[in-house]
Amino acid sequence: MKLPGHLVRRLVLMIGGEAMQSGFHFALNIALLHMLSAQGYGLFAIGMVMGGVGLSYIRSLTAVPASIWMGKSTNSAGVDAYDVAFGTAALVVALLMAVGTAIVMRLLGDPSGIAAGCFVGAWSLRSHMRTAFFARRQQVIVSVSDAAFTIAGTVMAGLAIWLAKDALQTVFYALAAANVFGIFVLVRLARRTMRISFRMPTRRRYARLWSQLCWSAFSATTTNIQGQCLALLVAGIAGPAAYAPLAAVLVLFAPLRISSLAFVNMTQPELAKLMRNNETRRVWAQAKLWAVVMGLGAVVYGCAILFVLPMIKSQALQDASVGFIGFFVIANFVPIMLYIMPRIVLEIMGDFRIVAFITLGGAIVGLALIAILLSIASPPWALLGSAVSEIFVLVASWYFVHHRMWNIEHPDQQRDSRLGSWRRAVSFAAVKR
Repeated sequence: MKLPGHLVRRLVLMIGGEAMQSGFHFALNIALLHMLSAQGYGLFAIGMVMGGVGLSYIRSLTAVPASIWMGKSTNSAGVDAYDVAFGTAALVVALLMAVGTAIVMRLLGDPSGIAAGCFVGAWSLRSHMRTAFFARRQQVIVSVSDAAFTIAGTVMAGLAIWLAKDALQTVFYALAAANVFGIFVLVRLARRTMRISFRMPTRRRYARLWSQLCWSAFSATTTNIQGQCLALLVAGIAGPAAYAPLAAVLVLFAPLRISSLAFVNMTQPELAKLMRNNETRRVWAQAKLWAVVMGLGAVVYGCAILFVLPMIKSQALQDASVGFIGFFVIANFVPIMLYIMPRIVLEIMGDFRIVAFITLGGAIVGLALIAILLSIASPPWALLGSAVSEIFVLVASWYFVHHRMWNIEHPDQQRDSRLGSWRRAVSFAAVKR
């Protein structure tokens, strides 16, 4: 199957915006890696982890549902209504994540945590708005906004590093301001008014979807436990300084995570439309195709990073074996890139409960293995437990999405199978009597 031309064009445009942000975050991490102590860089890395947690909750509770339901709407009024409902919810989630981040950072040793909280809240809100504008097919505006964020962030973070005495706090404030500026440019160019409403119709619209969204929220929680348990356990048990070498290598793989978001933003609205039109074969074919593309890309990128790692020297690395860490990081990221597509398909089908139980299983496996490995080995070995957790999610995701797609494409066989099982049960009961 050939790659659809319009999707390729959208992917190039989206990855351009994601690449700008990824390049900026990468350069900032490298600069701070050489400036901060192991404790300071560990705290910065935890702040970025909390940003990832915020993005995951925004994605599960507002961004992904907005993309799906806005994509399924057949008129502009429905699109606008869902935009307001999910935009209001995104603001609430972003504020809660800002407060939660400030508390966590304070407990881990950040003097105030307020700067990190402002950064996570602003980043989360901008992430939701980007996804909503992608759902409206306004990719060019999003890309311009990404460029504005990157330029503003580069200038302000550079000044913070150069002039400020407390680089960690000032950089967090600079990142928060850059995200707010990106939101301003996004709204200004789109010539749309940010509409936030807590009126009863908006609350009812969101509440009607809560039966599905509650499973999405549970899924976000288990995903964060499964995906971030490495950082939280290592930092909580061994301290932020022990997490610094792992974070220094993990940050080199951030472009993979950023590019995966571009794939999600690109494919989810398209696949939602195909599913609405009952074109399940095309959905299944595109899911397999993009999974292969992302998996191969992760392998190639990981091999390239292994050549770069020995050249990086920093006090935050603490003489760690970066090659050893890099190998296990690759073992984590390849499964992640391979299970993105089946997860998207399950979400489009509304199977948030299945996604939640898959990530719950991965979280249990990851927590148990990482805790055991931290008790008997050095922190880098914890990456092995995290990799096993990701492989578990990979296998379960493809199994369940294949099962669901088969049931959709063969409803008669499924019904006949159930009828046959019922007849066999009745016959067995009669013979038993």
